[in-house]
Amino acid sequence: MEYSPRVVISLFCSYMLILLTTSSTVTTTLALKDCEFPAIFNFGDSNSDTGGLAAAFLPLPAPYGETYFHMSAGRYSDGRLIIDFLAKSLGHPYLSAYLDSLGTNFSYGANFATAASTIRLPHLILPQAGFSPFYLDIQYSQFLQLKSRSQLIRQRGGIFASLMPMEEYFSKALYTFDIGQNDLGEAILSRNMPIQEVNASVPDIITGFSTNIKKIYDLGARSFWIHNTGPIGCLAYILVRFPSAQKDEAGCAKAYNEVAQHLNHKLKQAVVQLRKELPLAAFTYVDVYSVKYSLFKEPAKFGFELPLVACCGYGGEYNSSAGCGTTISINGSQIFVGSCKTPSTRVVWDGIHYTDAAAKFVFNKISTGAYSDPSLSLKQACHRS
Repeated sequence: MEYSPRVVISLFCSYMLILLTTSSTVTTTLALKDCEFPAIFNFGDSNSDTGGLAAAFLPLPAPYGETYFHMSAGRYSDGRLIIDFLAKSLGHPYLSAYLDSLGTNFSYGANFATAASTIRLPHLILPQAGFSPFYLDIQYSQFLQLKSRSQLIRQRGGIFASLMPMEEYFSKALYTFDIGQNDLGEAILSRNMPIQEVNASVPDIITGFSTNIKKIYDLGARSFWIHNTGPIGCLAYILVRFPSAQKDEAGCAKAYNEVAQHLNHKLKQAVVQLRKELPLAAFTYVDVYSVKYSLFKEPAKFGFELPLVACCGYGGEYNSSAGCGTTISINGSQIFVGSCKTPSTRVVWDGIHYTDAAAKFVFNKISTGAYSDPSLSLKQACHRS
């Protein structure tokens, strides 16, 4: 078929326009500069607690911390958490817990996360029973105090001034969030709510999350890095409690993973809405669930084994009948519940939390942007596109 010169020229121009548009998009993506995050402010639960709950109540017993720190370091793991790898990748020291008064340094940010924290006010609160009193509303209040009081301390000078963040850091910092898992855990375990009721409570949980994001934004935060919740149906504390639950191909409790996925779906929708309401902010939604689940589904592919079995624990199919670091009596003998021989090949540390090796694996995956929306790497999380 022959075309007239005019048609040929028109087709050529259309082709060039498409080519230039595509090239421009690729160039723009590649041209994004790495962000300079002078500080990190983290909000969350035990998945990112670097010593908050341990400082508030009791330190964690051995063998917590044994793999990396060679001592209990306030983390619910044998070593480091995702937030530790994140801080180091940005060139910062590990985040000090806001609640820790000993040897703390807030010049590069602060960690408000505490183990057992929820988004909503929990019904039962530690130390008597239940969950952390430092739920997300309180973590926000602590951040508010740090922001104002740190600048007063810097103005006064003295030995503590250099341990406080500079005023401009608050608008330039990365704000990280990993919270929501315990809201599901409280509903399922403490309140014995059926799955349908747990799902029905999710909108209220998400509202509490969004409300705090907006308040933190109003204080100057602009870069948000938000983790979704992991596959709780793969964790021993759920598997032991609900032994008859239907299992998926990985051996995880299917219905409870679906609850987590429902929360994550609503969280992602909330992030989309927050982008509309807070146009000056950059929001990165990070699909931690998918990365963690891959460790349960294909452990050998990534160098892991026995993904459902706790490394530190004792008894039962999942090695979780007795807690990590406790002493139990077996046939009249006192036995200390220690860790497995090779924590570096295990996914779950104590039936609830992940090992140092698993945290490193997850961070290496999510930091690239491959599991993020938008698909920008951690170091580009200040960009709004």
